Amino acid sequence: MDFGLSDDQLALIEAVERTCAPFDDEYWSRCEEEHHFPHEFYKAFADGGWIGIAMPEEFGGAGLGITEAALLMLTVSRMGGAMAAASSIHINIFGPHPIVVHGTQEQKQRWLPPIIEGREKTCFGITEPDAGLDTGRIKTKAERTDDGYVINGQKIWTSTAQVADNILILARTTPREECEKSIDGLSLFYTKLDRERIEIRRIEKMGRAAVDSNQIFIDNLHVGRDALIGEEGQGFRALLHGLNPERIINAVESIGIGRDALARATQYAKDRIVFDRPIGQNQSVAHPLARSWVELEAAYLMAMRAATLYDRGESCGLEANAAKLLGSEAGYNAAHQSFLTLGGMGYAKEYQIERLLREVIIARTAPVSTNMVLNFISERALGLPRSY
Repeated sequence: MDFGLSDDQLALIEAVERTCAPFDDEYWSRCEEEHHFPHEFYKAFADGGWIGIAMPEEFGGAGLGITEAALLMLTVSRMGGAMAAASSIHINIFGPHPIVVHGTQEQKQRWLPPIIEGREKTCFGITEPDAGLDTGRIKTKAERTDDGYVINGQKIWTSTAQVADNILILARTTPREECEKSIDGLSLFYTKLDRERIEIRRIEKMGRAAVDSNQIFIDNLHVGRDALIGEEGQGFRALLHGLNPERIINAVESIGIGRDALARATQYAKDRIVFDRPIGQNQSVAHPLARSWVELEAAYLMAMRAATLYDRGESCGLEANAAKLLGSEAGYNAAHQSFLTLGGMGYAKEYQIERLLREVIIARTAPVSTNMVLNFISERALGLPRSY
């Protein structure tokens, strides 16, 4: 097995670093304090062609794999912007994947180029307050009309809805009691985010204030038949094509934040002199940081394995979920240990560690919790009875 990166992949990382470089700690601190979506950062990545890294070339994308997308997002999250930087662009990288796989040629031609070029942003309307990860219990309905559908319902944790142009909505088109499985009868729609029919309420959060999260209320939203992606009633299965890439991307974002925090703490441990010696000379400081490095590298290897399998068209569900678990834990542990290394200064916004810690903790619960990952692995890898 070759664990090295190709010249093209190394060049990709260097180019992403250059794109990120103008957006320093001051920029990201200001975005957080002002609840300002990083439009300037988003534009720089759209102008560089990065939004379409995994999109088909015929629609203006780069046609690269999830491996390259993972390297992109790993670098983005490592360069100081943390989850705010990553979240501002990643949904537009992997989010439209159901369109790529299940959309008609006309839908792809109409919807994908504006996303790739950065002219339009999209958001996800999937999760609901009373359903959580039990997607088959969602209550949002899409009722057929002569010329399309009327959608009513509500969603929660819809990120970037404050700035999005379009929305991907999962809604029930067949009553649950008429379906063999709970995930049957769900359909996926892509449509303009009509603010006259969709009320958006921002959720104040612990971190990542620069990228909004929202609860949305959909009231008689009319969409045409051409808004339906794939077959009616097969929307959940269309979403499945994006789940493994999402977990891989989530893993590397956590790893990138962990690497950033570790680098800052390591430099502090070299510079901070106490009792006439750098604190990094003390094993009680050095060893936990070294362990963080080991955990981050191990998580990175699992994420790259999952991405490689995906790009080969091979099964990667176990690896993608394992990468998500390892990445989220390694990233959090590295940020927390970096916080402890700085002592009281870790609590100071000036040093940025507290921001990195608040942002990396998101990955412990989203898009899937650690316990749900363990449920999946215990069932699929170990053959144990399903617990839910």
